[in-house]
Amino acid sequence: MEKARLAVDIGGTFTDLALEWDGKRESVKVLTTTRAPEEGVLSGVEQILMLAKLKPSDLSLIIHGTTLATNAIIERKGAKTALIVTEGFRDSIEIAFEHRFEQYDIFMQKPPPLVPREWRFGVPERMDGRGNVLIPLDEAAVRALAPKLKAQGIEAIAVGYMHAYLDGKHERRTRDILSELLPGVSITLSSEVSPEIREYERWSTAVANAYVQPVMDRYLGRLDEALRKKGVGCPLFLITSGGGLAALETARKFPIRLVESGPAGGAILAAALARQCGLDKVLSFDMGGTTAKICLIDNGEPQHSRFFEVARQYRFLKGSGLPLRIPVIEMVEIGAGGGSIASVDSLSRVNVGPESAGAEPGPASYGRGGAEPTVTDADVVLGRIDPGYFAGGSITLSPDKAGNAVDKSVGTPLGLKRIDAAFGVSEIVEENMANAARVHAVERGKELQDRTMIAFGGAAPIHAARLAEKLGIRRVMVPSGAGVGSAVGFLMAPVAYEVVRSRYVQLDQNFDPAYVNKLFAEMRAEAEAVVKAGAPEAKLIETRTADMRYRGQGHEITVSMPPGAFDASSREKLVKLYEDGYAATFGRTIPGLDVEIMNWTLRLAAEQPDQPKAPPQPADKPAAARSSRAVYDPADQDMKTVQVYHRADLSIGSLVPGPAVIAEDETTTIVPKSFAARINPIGAILMEKVQP
Repeated sequence: MEKARLAVDIGGTFTDLALEWDGKRESVKVLTTTRAPEEGVLSGVEQILMLAKLKPSDLSLIIHGTTLATNAIIERKGAKTALIVTEGFRDSIEIAFEHRFEQYDIFMQKPPPLVPREWRFGVPERMDGRGNVLIPLDEAAVRALAPKLKAQGIEAIAVGYMHAYLDGKHERRTRDILSELLPGVSITLSSEVSPEIREYERWSTAVANAYVQPVMDRYLGRLDEALRKKGVGCPLFLITSGGGLAALETARKFPIRLVESGPAGGAILAAALARQCGLDKVLSFDMGGTTAKICLIDNGEPQHSRFFEVARQYRFLKGSGLPLRIPVIEMVEIGAGGGSIASVDSLSRVNVGPESAGAEPGPASYGRGGAEPTVTDADVVLGRIDPGYFAGGSITLSPDKAGNAVDKSVGTPLGLKRIDAAFGVSEIVEENMANAARVHAVERGKELQDRTMIAFGGAAPIHAARLAEKLGIRRVMVPSGAGVGSAVGFLMAPVAYEVVRSRYVQLDQNFDPAYVNKLFAEMRAEAEAVVKAGAPEAKLIETRTADMRYRGQGHEITVSMPPGAFDASSREKLVKLYEDGYAATFGRTIPGLDVEIMNWTLRLAAEQPDQPKAPPQPADKPAAARSSRAVYDPADQDMKTVQVYHRADLSIGSLVPGPAVIAEDETTTIVPKSFAARINPIGAILMEKVQP
C-alpha cells in the first residue's frame, strides 16, 4: 500500500482533516476544542483513520496548520515577554509609524504593544548603517538585566539592536549571556526572525515571535507526544503563511511564520486547480466558520508579500494592527464566516461580524448555548442548509432556535418577518465580502469580471454564486472536498523556506555583481539547510526577488529577479525590470532617477509533481435528484421548492440546472436559477451563468 498522508487544519469553529492514500481521499470535520486544540485533532485523527480502515503506523506524513499563534496575539494570551534594544530606543516599538491610519479620528486607538514599557530595556551598543561597530556591546549591562527579568517572571525575550540586520553578532552574544543566566527562557533575535531594514517592523516581528513561542512550543510538543503515543511514527510538518512546509523544529523556533497557515492552504489548492484547468485568472474564495479569505491568483500563482498585520484595532483598517515582516500569501481576510454574529445597531442597520460564535457555544442552531443569530442560522432559516445533514449528519441543527435568534436580534427590532430578516443577514455578509474583494483588486490594479471564482470552505459554496453575481463573475468552481479545502491544499504544499537580507545596492556605475552573487550564495546555503532537512532527495526550485525603488523614495516595489549569476550587463537588465514593474503599478516611469535595491529575497522549494491537465468537458448528461425542499430565492424574495442532488450521485458530465441544491458531507452548494452546474473532468462542480 502507498503510504498515507494526513492534513490537519485547525480553524476558529471546525478542525478539518483530509487523508490521501492509494489514490483515494477521505475527509472529516470536527468541532475545534478551543481550550486544548490537540484534543480536537486527536479525535479527528481517530475518526478519519477508522473511516479509511488504516492504522496510525500507516501514515507517512502529517501536515498541520493552526490559528493558535494568531489567536494568542489577538487575545493577548502569549508569554510574559521582555524586549532588549539599543539604549535610547526602547519606545520605538510604541511610537510605531509617523503616519496616522485614521486621519481624522481624534480618539484613534493605536494597537498596544505586546511588551509594556516596564519590560523594555536599553543596552549600550551601536552599529552604523554599514555594519561597523560604533559602540561595543556592554556585556555587564546585559548581565545586570538577568535578575530584573527573573524577578518579573519573564518567560520570553526579544532582542533587537539597531542595524542588526547587517550583522547580528551583538544580538547573538546577548543571547549567549542570557541563556546561561536564565535557563528555560526562550530568546528571539530580530536578526534571525526578520533580518530587514526598518527597526519598528523588525522589532515588532521579533516581539510577536517571542510572545507566541512558548505557547506554540508547548502545544506542538504536546501534539507530537500524543501522536507518538497513538503509534504515529511519521514526521510532523507545519504549513507556513507563505505556503510552504516547515519541519517541526523550524516551526518551534519561528512560530510567527505560522500566523496565516490555514488560509495559505486554501490559496495553494486554488492555484493548483487553476494550473490543472488552464485558468490564468482566478479569484480564490475561502469561507469557513469565522472568517472569509479572498486571494487573487494569476497564471497559476497566488500573490506573495512580506508584510502582514495581525490583531488590528479596527478590523478592516490597514495600519491599525501589529506589523509582521514574514513571507505570506497575499489575501484579504474579513470577519465573515458561518459563525459571524448578526445584530442591529443604533441606526437600525444590520451588522454581521467580525465577532464570531466560534465552536463554543457556536451558532444558536447548534443547541450548545449560543443565543445570538449567525450567518449559519440565517442559512438554516433560508432553507440553504439541511438541519439533519450538517457536517455529514454529525451535528443536528435546530431550525426553531435559529429562527428565534434571528427574530429576537434582527427581525423584531426592524419589524421584519423571519424570512426577510434572515435574507438581510445573508445579503449584508455577501456585500461585505464583495466590497472586500473589490477593494483588494483595485489596490493591486486587477480586474475581477473576467476571473473564475474557486470557492471552498464549509460556508463558501452556499454563498459563492450570489457573491459572483455581485462581482460580475460568470464562472464558479467548487472543488471536490471543498468543505475541507485548506486541508486538501496542505497536501499539495512543498517543503519550502524563504530567506531575506537587507543590503543596500545602487544600480549605478559602481554596481558590483560579485557582491550580489556572494549574497545569494549565502542565502541559498541557509535556505537549503532547512529544505533539505525536510526533503533530502527532492529537486529544489529557486525563486528570487528584490525590493527596489527610485533613489529618494520611501517605499519599494517587489521585482522578480532573473535566474543565474549576475554580471556587469545585469545592471541595465535590473533597471529595465524595475521600470516595467513600476509602470505596471503606477502607469508611468520617472526619467532621470537612479534605481536602488533595499532587500533581497530567495525562496527555495522542493519540486512538486505536476497535476495532470484536465481533459475536455464531456457532453452533458441528466442527473437524478434525491429529494426536494424549499429554499429562499433572492430574485423573487420568497421560498421556492428546488431539487436536492447529492454530490456522491453525480459523475463527470452530470448537468444540474438551477435552481438546485447539491449536498455533500462537509458543505452545500447553492445553484441559483441564473446558473447551471456541471461536474467537470476533475470532479469539481462548475457553475456557469446562464444567458438570459
